[in-house]
Amino acid sequence: MLGDYRNARIFIKPGRIDFRKAINGLSGIVENQMKHDPFSGCYFVFCNKRKDKMKILYWDKSGFCLWYKRLEKDKFIWPMTEDEALELSTEEFTWLLRGLDYRRAHKLLKYSSNF
Repeated sequence: MLGDYRNARIFIKPGRIDFRKAINGLSGIVENQMKHDPFSGCYFVFCNKRKDKMKILYWDKSGFCLWYKRLEKDKFIWPMTEDEALELSTEEFTWLLRGLDYRRAHKLLKYSSNF
């Protein structure tokens, strides 16, 4: 079961990673490449070369958790530029977990009356 991510910051690592990496290797990527603290409680999301598998690493106050998801038919929408880590909202992350295009989420609109 994926922990409660509703109040956590969520970062995805653009590009692909070697999916043989486990907790130690992924926490090293978080610290050295993404420039984040792996013990922060943030969720760090990684994707494989074929974009059909995802790993999520997070610290839950007593140890690391590593969550793995595989899509059976489709592929995850994933940024491939190796720039800095991208932060997702909770809603965008939920869409990503469902295999949907998180980039197409509606932006909040603000209306005002002109009366």
